[in-house]
Amino acid sequence: MQMHQTPQKCDAIFLLGNRDDRTAVRAAELFNEGYANWLIISGGSARLDYGGITEAERFARIAEARGVPRRRMILEERAANTGQNITFVYELLREQGHDFTSFLLVQKPYMERRAFATFKKQWPNPGATIIVTSPQIDFEEYVDYNDLNDKETIINVMVGDLQRIIEYPKQGLQIPQDIPDDVMNAWQTLVDAGYKKRLM
Repeated sequence: MQMHQTPQKCDAIFLLGNRDDRTAVRAAELFNEGYANWLIISGGSARLDYGGITEAERFARIAEARGVPRRRMILEERAANTGQNITFVYELLREQGHDFTSFLLVQKPYMERRAFATFKKQWPNPGATIIVTSPQIDFEEYVDYNDLNDKETIINVMVGDLQRIIEYPKQGLQIPQDIPDDVMNAWQTLVDAGYKKRLM
């Protein structure tokens, strides 16, 4: 579910809304390392209580605390899912007169591939270049340090996410992805073991 792509300099870093503050830290690191001159942050009303602010605003404050200037941020504060992150940002950039053609997407580790497949399907400019990255941590570290969900919940979410990678192309929401047999076998083993809470 990770792409293992090497970050390259792009027109903008594009942080998609989610519940993990570490993605905002990763986006700020990339900005400070010179990978882009703009940081786009997309996310509307969060499912968690962020004191009345949006996911985008929460992440903007995290990035600002790590040295990213507000004048270099573009906030989209309506999106409620990955597809809307992409289409609403496209509309916002057009309204503001930005003509970005390359993006460094930032998401949670296990959502790299879904973010990639969704962007490739729903970004109106098919010639746009995208690279996907996430916080640089392995699975055990991700689980051990996660203060939102326990390990069982995270596995349920990942099982559900892989199912969406399989099914969403049929609904026109993503481009298809090649899924190796060993990954499908592991997925089926987890489903058979009862990890079904986030299945469609």
